[in-house]
Amino acid sequence: MRNLKSLLLIAVFTLGLGGVANAQKMGHIDFEKLVAEMPATKQLKADIEKLGKTYQDEIEGMAKKLDAKMKKYTAEQNNQTKEINEIRAKEVQTDNQRYEQLRQTAYQEMQKKQAEGLKPIIEKAQKAIEEVAATKGILYVLDASVGKGLLVKKGEDLYAAVKAKLGF
Repeated sequence: MRNLKSLLLIAVFTLGLGGVANAQKMGHIDFEKLVAEMPATKQLKADIEKLGKTYQDEIEGMAKKLDAKMKKYTAEQNNQTKEINEIRAKEVQTDNQRYEQLRQTAYQEMQKKQAEGLKPIIEKAQKAIEEVAATKGILYVLDASVGKGLLVKKGEDLYAAVKAKLGF
């Protein structure tokens, strides 16, 4: 009987330690904050703002020319022939289409530049997170960004370590 109790006690103790040994380390990081604070992201944002300003100046210039042309043609329409007014209307319509196309192209180019610029930044951040997690023996890293579903922060916060790994 005494051996049975000892054996049972040893089994419970061994299983208990086995469960602790199998406990998996978890960490969390605010990925959006990390990426937003990376120097490369700040440089990308400045480049996109510069590109946006260039497009904005070009679009505003085209809009002013179109507006001036429309005012001029409207003021002169009573003194022109029907054929000339039709030609002018088509010209204004063509200019308006070019204006809209420039706006769309500008938007698409800025979106493309942002996507292309963010890709290597995100990859670098992910690689740094993986390296820090491996160094600390962390098996799971959760994204603690707002709205990402992390409700409890009991794991280790890797933000400072990853930030140091990236050198900023």
